[in-house]
Amino acid sequence: MSVGFGDTSQDRRVRVQGVPVASYPRLAPEVERGAVRRITVVGEDVLHRPCREVTEFGTPELARLVDDMFATNQVAEGAGLAANQVGVDLQLFMWDITDEWGVRHVGHIANPVLDEVPAEQRRLVEESEGCLSVPGPYRMVPRLDRTVVRGRDKDGSPLVIEGRGYFARCLQHETDHLRGRLYLDRLGHRERRTALREMATAKEEMFARRAASAAKLGK
Repeated sequence: MSVGFGDTSQDRRVRVQGVPVASYPRLAPEVERGAVRRITVVGEDVLHRPCREVTEFGTPELARLVDDMFATNQVAEGAGLAANQVGVDLQLFMWDITDEWGVRHVGHIANPVLDEVPAEQRRLVEESEGCLSVPGPYRMVPRLDRTVVRGRDKDGSPLVIEGRGYFARCLQHETDHLRGRLYLDRLGHRERRTALREMATAKEEMFARRAASAAKLGK
């Protein structure tokens, strides 16, 4: 999933950790501080098993991981990134995404749990979805159009994030990652095989784009 950003917001159209802010830079501060890490690719073990809970908060190591995930997501032109996508077996993901209503959402969450939605309130929307760990192909995937995720921030403070539309899709996609699931796992066998063949053709070009973007940022 790729996303483009404008200049600094001045109209409270940005929500950081779920809270509206009056202004925000084009590049999140974490991007400036972070280093770019290699993004894991489908087939690597860390992507296909549930991640461990974060148990130590407020540490320099956890703060550095969040910064690095933001920087890595930026050069990959992503909407969000889970820790196991940079090879770290922890329940943590970040997001920097502009939804279809023009609101930019920026943040991170550890140990996320999605609220259960009663069957009578469930509304699935099927839209195109991609993944930085499956470079290249996009496929139609049904997701709930609204979601609430609960967890903690890097300092251990409780966090509740609500999403709708594309942002809700992102929250569900990244939570799936931490459970060891990719969007490919929601496809039929034939469609999955086709997507993997497309990835094999496209991945080198995607890797080159990421490297060029990292160089441009000085990362």
